[in-house]
Amino acid sequence: MTTSGPARPASAAASPTFRVRPYTLTGGRTRTEVELGLETQIRTTEQGMRRAGMLALELRDIVEICRQPLSVAEVSAHLHVPLQVAKVLVGDLITSGDVASQAVVETQQSGRPDIQLLERVLEGLQSL
Repeated sequence: MTTSGPARPASAAASPTFRVRPYTLTGGRTRTEVELGLETQIRTTEQGMRRAGMLALELRDIVEICRQPLSVAEVSAHLHVPLQVAKVLVGDLITSGDVASQAVVETQQSGRPDIQLLERVLEGLQSL
């Protein structure tokens, strides 16, 4: 039986014998140059596919799972890291050109995302 969806990250394949503190993954940074919403869609670029083997483990995992578009929240869930850590790591990959982002179109005049979109994001997170 085959399953659809993003590839399982390499770091998730092995049982970790120790845990790394989230700030270690980001070098202590909590902010990035790129503004990302939790619903922002991330997709691996051609450059990212070529360079995947040269990236640090967590960055390589993001490049691998984002071959199909995923939201920043989904990336966070797949990697089992806090949302802010995922934002910093994804921001680094956007800056380097290894992934690209696409903001979800706001459909209400208030400038807020559509309620159906938020419900779909919530359902996706709950299914993980």
